[in-house]
Parts: sequence; structure tokens; C-alpha cells
Amino acid sequence: MTDPKQKLTHREVADAGLGDWRQVLGNLRARFKTGDFATGLALVDRIGAAAEEANHHPDISLTYPEVMVTLSSHDIGGITSRDIDLARKISGYAAEVGAEADVAGLTQLDLGLDTAQGEELAPFYAALLGGEVKNGEPVDPSGQVPTVWFQAPHDEGPALPDTDVAQRWHFDVWVPMDEGESRLQAVLDAGGTLVSDAAAPSYWVVADREGNRSCICTVADRD
Repeated sequence: MTDPKQKLTHREVADAGLGDWRQVLGNLRARFKTGDFATGLALVDRIGAAAEEANHHPDISLTYPEVMVTLSSHDIGGITSRDIDLARKISGYAAEVGAEADVAGLTQLDLGLDTAQGEELAPFYAALLGGEVKNGEPVDPSGQVPTVWFQAPHDEGPALPDTDVAQRWHFDVWVPMDEGESRLQAVLDAGGTLVSDAAAPSYWVVADREGNRSCICTVADRD
């Protein structure tokens, strides 16, 4: 795990032992409970200095009670040893300022549209959402809105029961590997139903009371 230009598998990321962090899709993500704005600012200041020194810059969200940090090597398109090293430093800074890590509920939302015309539709959704087209998908570099991705109507996947609900949009809700089953249980406890677990733990297909489907996704079995 020494080549900074080598994309790591999800197993290598898990083996790094980053207790404060979880892999969510292609990112390392952490939440640090600061309890007040001044502590959050102090943590962000230390993270910023470390990022400048390493020339490797995370995405940071600062609110009154917490700091959210997302790490990824954009030039590689995934997580590398650079992210692992910086994550360890950030955890150390958080401990120094008294910020407690909280991995519960870490989530990334993508919106999927069933269509065979994704290439033609991408510029429309990029304009609508104030983003740009990247690799055929509308992407918001500022992170204000989820990425929209396109799924051909006959893409391969597990056979699913028929439904009377007409649906072309669905949520892909990305969670850490160790939270997939608990998120599924929370959905079931809230009145949802399990449509298919044929691809678990990569993803579970769930539906609300009206039959609208979404997917709970993890990085398991995707390397």
C-alpha cells in the first residue's frame, strides 16, 4: 500500500484499520463531532495545513456541531495510499482538539434514471442542476446536488418481481459496507419492503408502501 498512484481495493481500504473512517462509494468519509464552531474551525485549520503540505486536498463541510471530511484521489478515480495517510493525520488532529468520530449514518446519494438516451439527456440535466457533463453523467463539482447516472432499461441485474408502479427514477443510497444490513433493517422497520437481496451485499432493492423502488448500495464485491 505504498504506491500513491495505485487505486486500492475495498479490502485494502478496510485492512488499513481506519476506525474513524468508512468507504462510501469511491471516497473515504468521516464525521467528527466538535460540539461548537470554534473547535470545528481549529480542526479545519489543521486539516488545511496538512493538505497543503501533502498537496492532497479533501472536501470539508463545517457546521456548528460537526466537521465532515471526504477524501479521494481524483486523478486515480478512487482511494489511494495518499488518502489513507491523510486520513490518519486528520484522525490525530481530531483527537487533539477533542472531536469525537461518529461513523453512523454516513451516506452518499446518487439518482438513477432508466433510459436508453443518457448521452443525449446528460447536457439537459447538467444545465438543470448547475453542473457539467463528466464521463457521460451530469456532475456538480461543488457537491450541492447528487450525481445523476443513467441505466439502460435492460441492464443486467437480478430478476425482480413485476410492479404496477410506473417508475423511471430511483435512489441509489451508498452506505459503508458495515452499515448495509442495518440500513436495510431501518427501512423495513419504517414500513418498507425488501424487493430483492440477490445481489447483496453489493446492493439490496427496497420499496416504499406504494412500490417505489430504491437501492441500498455498498462497495462490496465491486473491485
